[in-house]
Amino acid sequence: MAELITFICKRTVVSTKPVQAGKTYPLSVLDRHMEVNHLRMVLYYPSTGLPTKPGEITTKLRESLAVTLTNYPIITGRLQKNDKEQWMIKCNDAGVRMIEAKARGSLEEWLRNVDREKELMLVYWEEMYHKPYFWSTFYVQLTEFEDGGLAIGLSCTHLLADQTCATMFIKAWANTTLFSKMMHPPFFYPLPQRRPGNRKLNQKPYTALINYYKTSISKSIHIVDAKHTTVTLVFSDDMVRACIAMAQPIDGTDKSSPTPFEALSGLFWVCISKVKGVRNGLVDMSIRMDMRKVLGLDKGFFGNCMVYNKVHLEGFQEDNLSQAASSIGEVVAKMDREGIMDLIEWLVCKDDRSQSFMNGCDLICASLEGVDLFSIIFEDVIVPIRVSCYVEPVSGLGQVLILPAKPGDGELSRVVMVTLPRDEAIKMCEHDLILRLSPTILMDVNKP
Repeated sequence: MAELITFICKRTVVSTKPVQAGKTYPLSVLDRHMEVNHLRMVLYYPSTGLPTKPGEITTKLRESLAVTLTNYPIITGRLQKNDKEQWMIKCNDAGVRMIEAKARGSLEEWLRNVDREKELMLVYWEEMYHKPYFWSTFYVQLTEFEDGGLAIGLSCTHLLADQTCATMFIKAWANTTLFSKMMHPPFFYPLPQRRPGNRKLNQKPYTALINYYKTSISKSIHIVDAKHTTVTLVFSDDMVRACIAMAQPIDGTDKSSPTPFEALSGLFWVCISKVKGVRNGLVDMSIRMDMRKVLGLDKGFFGNCMVYNKVHLEGFQEDNLSQAASSIGEVVAKMDREGIMDLIEWLVCKDDRSQSFMNGCDLICASLEGVDLFSIIFEDVIVPIRVSCYVEPVSGLGQVLILPAKPGDGELSRVVMVTLPRDEAIKMCEHDLILRLSPTILMDVNKP
């Protein structure tokens, strides 16, 4: 399979302007609890149809990346421990690693046959080694297809950024390439703190959320190198509306209708539980939500704001999608500003510098509905024809990522990326509830 991709070179891209000497950035408690994980994203662009010289596209993107990095000193810096033995970033303009590669054939042919293993070849990643001060926290891979088309891969440690941050950075790079300026600069500031005496009267701490993190932190990290595959399913606007109708509580009102995330995550919770052989009830599941809006943060905030929480459901009736969606909705509703501030305060007080694996034992269902990768345009009117997102490593019972689909597919349309052991992924695609909705499968287990 390696012959499909030819790696041309690996180089370091630095910012065009030096950073302030001695500048450092501390990492938040939400950052530090994502140390074990990393992100990978791939965006596919069709050919512009215009003749180009060899290396012309990569040179242009490399030069605009250097300009973009001027506004992202945290990305070009390196990890270092502070006097409390906590990670921080020392801004030293060490740069970002860029890999340039070529792929055989056309982009269209690649997309017809791509699977998880092939796609991860388009997004380079190196694990942190024993000298983190020399380790790049971000990697960019540009892969040009011989017969036209381009894949842009970005990987980074989850310690510095979540999917929203990574998307923001790629979009800033695209704007710099297309318009020679950045539309929305990033903001680097700490997570909000509750003012003294600002807690609501008779407000009890959100102990369920705190206990979930307490349990996750206390568990030992055990990553099993299981053979997973990833299935990508596209649900049209009509399909999502049908799923919401299936998940509607009996005698429910419009106000009680589940959101697209609640309906779809409930759908996959039920289906995956069935294929894992659970007869009474559902597998353990945790959801993962972006808390930027809840905390009142600026859209340009750069740092981890994804928060995990456990979903509980008792007395489940087989294939009762409304029960599953309602349980998810109840947990989402409880994740308000006060509850998240309780968690942040507890993490600050109890920070013992021990590693945690938040992507651990449960089935993880993440809402990435604010991650708008299809709006990232590097060339005029050339939009991505497909995007993919991964949170690695995948452990526990599996992972479900729910992202927006192409804008033209309808307001409620969604892309769902499901990572499971291969045999379970096959059974999941054959579940009655999935077949009833008939989503389009872009990347499946039957690819050659």
